Amino acid sequence: MRGIFRSLALVCGWAWLAGAAAQPQEQQDRQMRVPGSLAQRLAACTSCHGSASAPSAAAGSGGQRQYFPRIAGKPAGYLYNQLINFREGRRQYPLMTWMVQHMSDDYLHEIADYFSREHLPVPVLDRSSLPAAELERGRQLVTRGDAALKVPACIACHGERLSGALPATPGLVGLPRDYINAQFGAWRNGSRHALAPDCMGTIASRLSLADVSAISAWLAGEPLPADATPARAVARPLPLACGSAPEGQP
Repeated sequence: MRGIFRSLALVCGWAWLAGAAAQPQEQQDRQMRVPGSLAQRLAACTSCHGSASAPSAAAGSGGQRQYFPRIAGKPAGYLYNQLINFREGRRQYPLMTWMVQHMSDDYLHEIADYFSREHLPVPVLDRSSLPAAELERGRQLVTRGDAALKVPACIACHGERLSGALPATPGLVGLPRDYINAQFGAWRNGSRHALAPDCMGTIASRLSLADVSAISAWLAGEPLPADATPARAVARPLPLACGSAPEGQP
């Protein structure tokens, strides 16, 4: 009996192959065709980060204001650098590493360019329930810094509108508070790195946990400016040497 079943399986297999071969070439190509548009190929990205084609995911803002960051409208240079950092292990998030570990530099550039061209609205954190003193400390650190701690103002590098600066400095508005807190934590414990000198690693090491909480509260409650495009440039020299924004860049 076992021999009979084996023979039947072989016959069925050959019959399926013969039927497939008999199909018109156009029909076979259609069955094997992979969706070709970049938007279709980036469905894995937009399932977390959202996009214009997925408004239910808060349109590029990182889902329903939970953890995933807004990547729409950020400078392509910054997005590309982060994809490289995940691929090379300077940033630690298993899902991202798994997704990009076999992607070429050219494809990562293509992904970064795609999301940099999206400019979409995002919700903001309601500040009414937050302590006024915490918000004021956050505003001070973001807009003026703290000379005693040797911490520069966020706007000195990320632009007056906090929308980032070309070619590779990210915007800070429109990010969930939990995400901001998590990234400061990653810099403090060494699980996130940038190209040396790692300016954000240095800044994070100088801030207390209370200061980090104040910064994240203020930033998450700041709405996107009317013009959320990255600044063409920021004043040079930067307050700290930064490997991801070397002095030779605009």
